[in-house]
Amino acid sequence: MSAAVKAEIERLRAEIERHNRLYFVEGRPEISDAEFDRLMKRLEQLEAGHPEYDSPDSPTNKVGGEPIEGFESVRHRVPMLSIENAFDEGEVREFDRRVRKLLGEKPVEYTVEYKVDGVALALTYEDGRFVRAVTRGNGFEGDDITANARTIGGVPLRLETTSPPRVLEVRGEAYITNSDFAHLQAEQQRRGVQVYANPRNTAAGALKRLDPKICAAHRLRFLAHGVGYLEDTSISTHLEFLHAVAKMGLPGTPRVKAFDTIDAALEYAHEMAEDVHSLD
Repeated sequence: MSAAVKAEIERLRAEIERHNRLYFVEGRPEISDAEFDRLMKRLEQLEAGHPEYDSPDSPTNKVGGEPIEGFESVRHRVPMLSIENAFDEGEVREFDRRVRKLLGEKPVEYTVEYKVDGVALALTYEDGRFVRAVTRGNGFEGDDITANARTIGGVPLRLETTSPPRVLEVRGEAYITNSDFAHLQAEQQRRGVQVYANPRNTAAGALKRLDPKICAAHRLRFLAHGVGYLEDTSISTHLEFLHAVAKMGLPGTPRVKAFDTIDAALEYAHEMAEDVHSLD
């Protein structure tokens, strides 16, 4: 009986992780939310009845644990600096000129991707297991919000690979989709409480809650956009990194492409800008 229970627990975990990947990474869910909830409920019941099979990276640990006492400050291994802005094509082309002058004959490749209006996070995995999430803070130190980050959609508790990097720190944005934000506002209106003003402030506020269950109720998601630290010499370009972490279960921003000329990059940027309204 014990072996059968363990086998069902492992089967349910694998199935739930697969559906999480289909939903958050690939954007092609196969089952309804109600069906997913039934799988999760069954797993919760089995784990509650058999605590000997508990695992820190079980999908049930994404629904939120016990309240925490506060947030500790953590120093970033590599500073999380803000990006510079360019307000017209002339500034972008001048940047390209400086880059090519600096690099000489070395090839230049630009990636074009959407800038997500969320909260910057650094997620650290050790030997494939999620161990820490830190906010950007002042760029050199941020808050350890690991307990809350475990509840974020698109943050796997275990990387989907049999040979993970010894240490991987991936950086990205915690955000709330337009449709989920509308759902949250409608729920607040129904309850007769003050309605949230905008998705970004709501996401930032959720990550600062000391009760992970409250954070989980805000429907945050994560999109990866860069590397903080990586002990893996097989990846040599930004686009390779984004493709690699996507295979490991970390979703990236949509429609990212690379170009070897600034003209092609700018043309694609204009095309992407025209389609912003279609993004959730």
